[in-house]
Amino acid sequence: MSRFLLAASVAVLFAVGPAFAADETALPPPNAKKLSEIIAKVEQRDGFRYVKEVDWDKDGYTVTYYTSDKAKVEIVFDPVTAEPK
Repeated sequence: MSRFLLAASVAVLFAVGPAFAADETALPPPNAKKLSEIIAKVEQRDGFRYVKEVDWDKDGYTVTYYTSDKAKVEIVFDPVTAEPK
């Protein structure tokens, strides 16, 4: 019975562990530009066709988009200045 209880406890820790780790994800700084402003800049680029994905990490917003000639473009934007890095 104690082995079962130990195994169940370990299983619960493994299941709940990632939830605690998710709380440590870096957030944009309080003075960051709105994401909509950054996307608007991307939409004004030459040959822009559509945005595929936007990711956030400690380096900034990574915007992946495609051009009208089907080229894939990835740009990292500074969250405070909304300028490409």
